[in-house]
Amino acid sequence: MPKRTLPAVTAAAALACLTAFSPLPGGPAPGATASPDSRSAGPGRAAPARFVPGPCPKTPEPIEALDDARCGYLEVPENRSRPGGRTIRLAVAVIPALHPAKPAQDPVVFMAGGPGADTFDDIPFLVDSGLNKDRDLIIMAQRGNLYDQPNLACPEVDRFNAQAVGLGYDSEQAEQLMLKAVKDCRGRLTAQGVDLSAYNTTENAADFADLRKALNLRQWNVYGYSYGSNLALTYLRLHPEGIRAFAIDSITPPQHVTLPWTWASTAEGIDNIIEACAAQPACKERYPDFRQMLTEQVRRLEAHPLTLNVEPPGGGKPVTVVLDGGALLNLIVAFSPRPEDLPAALDELAAGNPERFAKARAAGSVQKTGEFAHGLTQSVVCGEWAPGYSETDVLNAGRKVYPAWPDTVLAEVPQLPFQYPACRIWDVADRAAAQRVPTVSSVPALVISGTFDVKTGASWAKDVARNLSRSTSVLVPGIGHWVVPQSPCAQSVLASFFARPTAPDTSCVDDVEPKPFTIIPE
Repeated sequence: MPKRTLPAVTAAAALACLTAFSPLPGGPAPGATASPDSRSAGPGRAAPARFVPGPCPKTPEPIEALDDARCGYLEVPENRSRPGGRTIRLAVAVIPALHPAKPAQDPVVFMAGGPGADTFDDIPFLVDSGLNKDRDLIIMAQRGNLYDQPNLACPEVDRFNAQAVGLGYDSEQAEQLMLKAVKDCRGRLTAQGVDLSAYNTTENAADFADLRKALNLRQWNVYGYSYGSNLALTYLRLHPEGIRAFAIDSITPPQHVTLPWTWASTAEGIDNIIEACAAQPACKERYPDFRQMLTEQVRRLEAHPLTLNVEPPGGGKPVTVVLDGGALLNLIVAFSPRPEDLPAALDELAAGNPERFAKARAAGSVQKTGEFAHGLTQSVVCGEWAPGYSETDVLNAGRKVYPAWPDTVLAEVPQLPFQYPACRIWDVADRAAAQRVPTVSSVPALVISGTFDVKTGASWAKDVARNLSRSTSVLVPGIGHWVVPQSPCAQSVLASFFARPTAPDTSCVDDVEPKPFTIIPE
């Protein structure tokens, strides 16, 4: 299987292909076959959760691990608080262990990031990371994802994202176009009968609890990253039975995640990159004013945006891009360029060469339309992360960490621009009180963070770990968001944890150092 490059998912695609399936709710998921009695499940006919075998999804790019997988879908109520309501279908794949002679009896179930990312697209990274080396790996698309029924993709938002590279990041035109895309997507989904308030973390967690029972598993191991860590912690809190070992990566703590929270998290990751440069003599000597250089470029571009014609990284016709302060910050959050190249890219920008950032911005002009479940993103963000705070709170949180930056940059949530007006359009139930609850557990746990994570700052894992009484915390230097696929050491730690949950071998972490920063001639 060819190695894939870990994507820098934009949070306009969340906090990231073929046109999405959009058949009427209640029809079979793409790649799944409905049994005769299941076809009657629909409005007013909700049935108990069950697993129905079927073919694996036909993915845009072949995924070798699916060739030998056992697939199907989990049928569950759309809204468990409404008995007698309709059912939905969630795509499932069980990927066999690579060592079938002696596989462990407890599989690993994976909880993907996003919310809204295509879970099946993560399979190559999981396999390359050894998740199915000694035990089966279970993949289930979270409700509303690609290959589910219904699929909460928003091609309207994908088309906006492609267009947005030629607009000011925080411009009025960008806001109007994005809000229209959100409104159009909401109208289309609700016209299909989708209950948008039912696409939340509590229901997601209940889906996984039902999956374990439907597969007749006495116990399993859990691994989730980013939003998947938020989901996993909610799952552990509400459905602790049957969890042998619990691993989370790039932590999004339910008790802390709000829209203003993102500014402190972003600043922590950027600060760690700056400090790592200062710790390398060559980087410190070449870029002694790294922090000030970043501030100056954000301010300069916000005051005087650059409009450029740039060929996208994959080739093709040049596209017009606008590079302003907000775009610069959000490219950094999306790891474009990579952290080790960031001071060099900023130095080039200051010298009048914006090519690295401009090409990264141009990459956004090519979107996989219909692949990302923006509807799930909006329902989770608007129901769980936005309530109780306002645009003013976001601005104040930005000012606290970057007092010298322009308010126009600080007023937008990193990677989630115009989110409060979008939430007023999306209009789902406030679930903050139900979701912002810490998870307290004695299940053996592994908490993995990377120092360069500019989406979910590493320090936020500490509160989570304190409430997990049998937890081991691992901080991997020089690694950003979603640590395990990027770090052989983290892969080794995770494997040893699943083998010995109460005594994982973390010794390799002591020898890990950030990559050398790129040094360009003065």
